[in-house]
Amino acid sequence: MTFLSRRIAFGLAAIPLLAVPAAAQDFDPAKGTRTLGSRFDFDTLLKRLEKSVADNGMTLVAQASASRGAAGRGVKIPGNAVVMVFRNDFAVRMLEVSEAAGIEAPLRLYVVENANGTATLSYRPPTVVFAPYHAAKLDALARELDPIFRKIADQAVGS
Repeated sequence: MTFLSRRIAFGLAAIPLLAVPAAAQDFDPAKGTRTLGSRFDFDTLLKRLEKSVADNGMTLVAQASASRGAAGRGVKIPGNAVVMVFRNDFAVRMLEVSEAAGIEAPLRLYVVENANGTATLSYRPPTVVFAPYHAAKLDALARELDPIFRKIADQAVGS
């Protein structure tokens, strides 16, 4: 391979690398996220969220908390918990439309302790979560779920 052909090959190989920073800059992980402040402390908001999930006919599938895990090791960090919520009838309908969308379920709500002792609840509405799949039936399902998740969140924070 000649010097010139090596430079051309190197230049062509580098072109995809130039697109990575631009694509990374376009990604906004919080886009579409709904965030609600509350007057409640972390533990109270978390309990209210758990009750609201049940009150609104959904299922608390799982919960993960880095702060509780850290506390188990004797480390204190601000409270946080991811509450994973869905319901089997919605799951079956979702998977009939898109097996790939299965990675999105259960849908997540995130409770975070604030420095002032209150807690905040955040989540991405189902229409935001499922939009990238570009499937009309999945979009319709997400539109059914949006008001349920809005009600869950609003009830939990006391709106």
